[in-house]
This record gives sequence, C-alpha cells and structure tokens, in this order.
Amino acid sequence: MESHKNTEELHRSFIDKLSIRYGAFDGLRNQFESTSNSIIARDLFYSDSQFSRLINGTASEGEFKRALGNIERLLDLDKLKTSKPSDLKSTKKKIVIKRRFLIVATGVIVSLAIVSFLYFKEYFSTKMAKVIVSDSKYDMLKWSFENNFIQPYVKLKELPDDCYYPCYKYQGKWILKNEYKIPFYRERNGFHYVAKEAIMYARCMDERGDRGESFEGYEYQKHEIWYDKREFPIDSFLTKGSNTQIRELYNFSNLDEDDNFVKIAYVHTFFRTEFKIDSSFIQRTGKALGRDIEFVNDKVLNDQLNNENSLNSIKNEIKAISINRLEDYSKPITCNPALAPDVNFNLIEEGDEMSFNCHFSIGNFIVNYKKTYVFSDQYINNYCR
Repeated sequence: MESHKNTEELHRSFIDKLSIRYGAFDGLRNQFESTSNSIIARDLFYSDSQFSRLINGTASEGEFKRALGNIERLLDLDKLKTSKPSDLKSTKKKIVIKRRFLIVATGVIVSLAIVSFLYFKEYFSTKMAKVIVSDSKYDMLKWSFENNFIQPYVKLKELPDDCYYPCYKYQGKWILKNEYKIPFYRERNGFHYVAKEAIMYARCMDERGDRGESFEGYEYQKHEIWYDKREFPIDSFLTKGSNTQIRELYNFSNLDEDDNFVKIAYVHTFFRTEFKIDSSFIQRTGKALGRDIEFVNDKVLNDQLNNENSLNSIKNEIKAISINRLEDYSKPITCNPALAPDVNFNLIEEGDEMSFNCHFSIGNFIVNYKKTYVFSDQYINNYCR
C-alpha cells in the first residue's frame, strides 16, 4: 500500500510540473491545454507508450522519479531563458552559444565513441573474427539519439516566427529501402559488396545559422562481402556497352540462393552525412568515420570452399580490399542531388523517401548505385504554424 501511495504522489507531482510548462491538465481526456501528448513525450525523450503509462498513472515508482527529473531539467532551462528580462538579448545569445557548444560537443563525443568502438589496434587483422555482437554497434548509435538526457533535435517551439526552417521535418530516423550491390576486384575478380542495412538519425544543423537548410545524419551500416567462385570479371555484371551501369538482374538477385556465391564477411561502418536543402533538391555529402570486418565462421567457409588454402587467400584479399578499395568509402561520396520528398517541406512525413544516384570508383570503372532512405520515425509530426 505504501508503494502505491508513493506512486500516486509522484504521479500528481509529475502532472503538476508538466502543467507549469504545458498548461492546464484535462483529467478526463488526459491531455494538456497547449501541447499534444506526443510532443511532450518527445520533449522528454519518451515513446508515446511510455508517456501514456506516466500520464495514466500506471508507470512504476522508478519511472516516475526519472520522469520528474526530466521535467525539472526542462523547467530549469525555461527559467534560464526567461531570466533577466532587461538583458534578454544577452541571455538568448548565451543560451545559443551554450546550445551550439553542447550540440557540437555531443556530435564529437558520439563520433569519437563509435569510432573508438569500431576501431581495433591491429586494423583488419585476423583478430577481427572475434568482434563483439554486431547489434551492439547499432545500439551505441541508438543510445546516442534515443535517451532521456541528450536532446540533439530542434524542437517545434524553437522555430522562427515565419516557420521557414525546412530541416525540422527531416529530423528522426531513416532506414535503407533496398539493398544494392557493387562488384570489386583487386589482383583477381570475384568479390562483391552488398549493402544490406543502414539506419540513420538526422538532426537540424542549427549551429550553421542557414535558416534550417542543412541537416546531418549519423548512420550505422551493416554490409556484406561475397565471393564468386567462378571469379567472373566486373563487366559481366554491368549493362552491355556500359562501364557504369549495374545490371538490374544482378542487383536484385539473391546471392543466398546461388551456390556460386559464398558470404565471406560482414562490414560494419559508422558514416556521417551532411544534407543541404536547395529548393526542391537535396544535396548529399559524407564519409565513413569508422569500419571493421567480421568474418563468417571458418568452419562454415571451409565447408563451402572445400579448400583451406583458398580460404586463407580469400581472407587476405578481403583485408586488402577493406584497406584499399573500401577506402573510397572513407573519402567524400559523390552523389547527384535527390528530389525532395515534397516541395512543401511542412508536408514531409513518415514513409517519404530520399533517393540518391551515387558513383563508386573501382579501378578503371566508375559504377553507379542508388541509395534510397525511407523515413521510419519522424521526430516532429505536427506542422509549424
């Protein structure tokens, strides 16, 4: 009973503090006067379901205590913004400087943390077979953007009076729509790079001061390297008469169902991209900041290759490819501008796409590939009015 009483008191305190920031609370509808529950949940860095438990009083005592800490920090920030009315301009300037410093510092910390996590002392050595579970690599990026304390996004109430701040509707999580394939070669043919998965968190670069026309993405990529036992040359996979266009039949094929292909390794990459909104187009530039390779189990590979010497030779080739050929992915990417999902940026919503036609250099070949992002979780669903 005592625990239940504590929870009720915490719930009342939580509602009271939220009311200070978001207006009177309607207990019948479980809503506040000035702001939707969805927006408040995002301000506190909670999902709608988590916030629903809190607002309905069904959360645990620990959840209420953490939530109270979050709203108290927001109220403290509000006090800072409204302090010294006679010197409001100076105060705002200090807040902006502090915010920009925190955003830049957060980006640096996130980048360094993930790069450090991905980097190994003996780069692309045989010890890479002992990497930790790949999901944890994405978890670190997810933690950086989906926690209750770091708030990297620009919020609706922070937008200018004229609402011209295009990037605000692009903020949130984007994922890769379709995989794409790129054939490689070094001293021998037979290697193929398959882009399987990408998860990107995008945020407005409000430190740029360009009226919201720039946003950046921190992206985890999980790709694969395959070996074609026939070692067909690269042009076998390109459109006849073209040194740039990959055949659709090859690009949409399932290598798992082809006995000629053997999956050799997984490639984990941390990528940072900058986007520039230019009218109805979006320009994309970026580069890899960290990468490692996770080889498939040797026993599995030996069963498919039937030759231990061949396995050792292929693994050595892949290490060399990773350092040399994949180095192109560590240089600024080259992509054509994409059409914006909607000319009216206020109408951009979950399910929209950004599709970029890009170029990758492979020796004397420059191969075209298409990378399409799908908006899976939008940070601001409402319109700026």
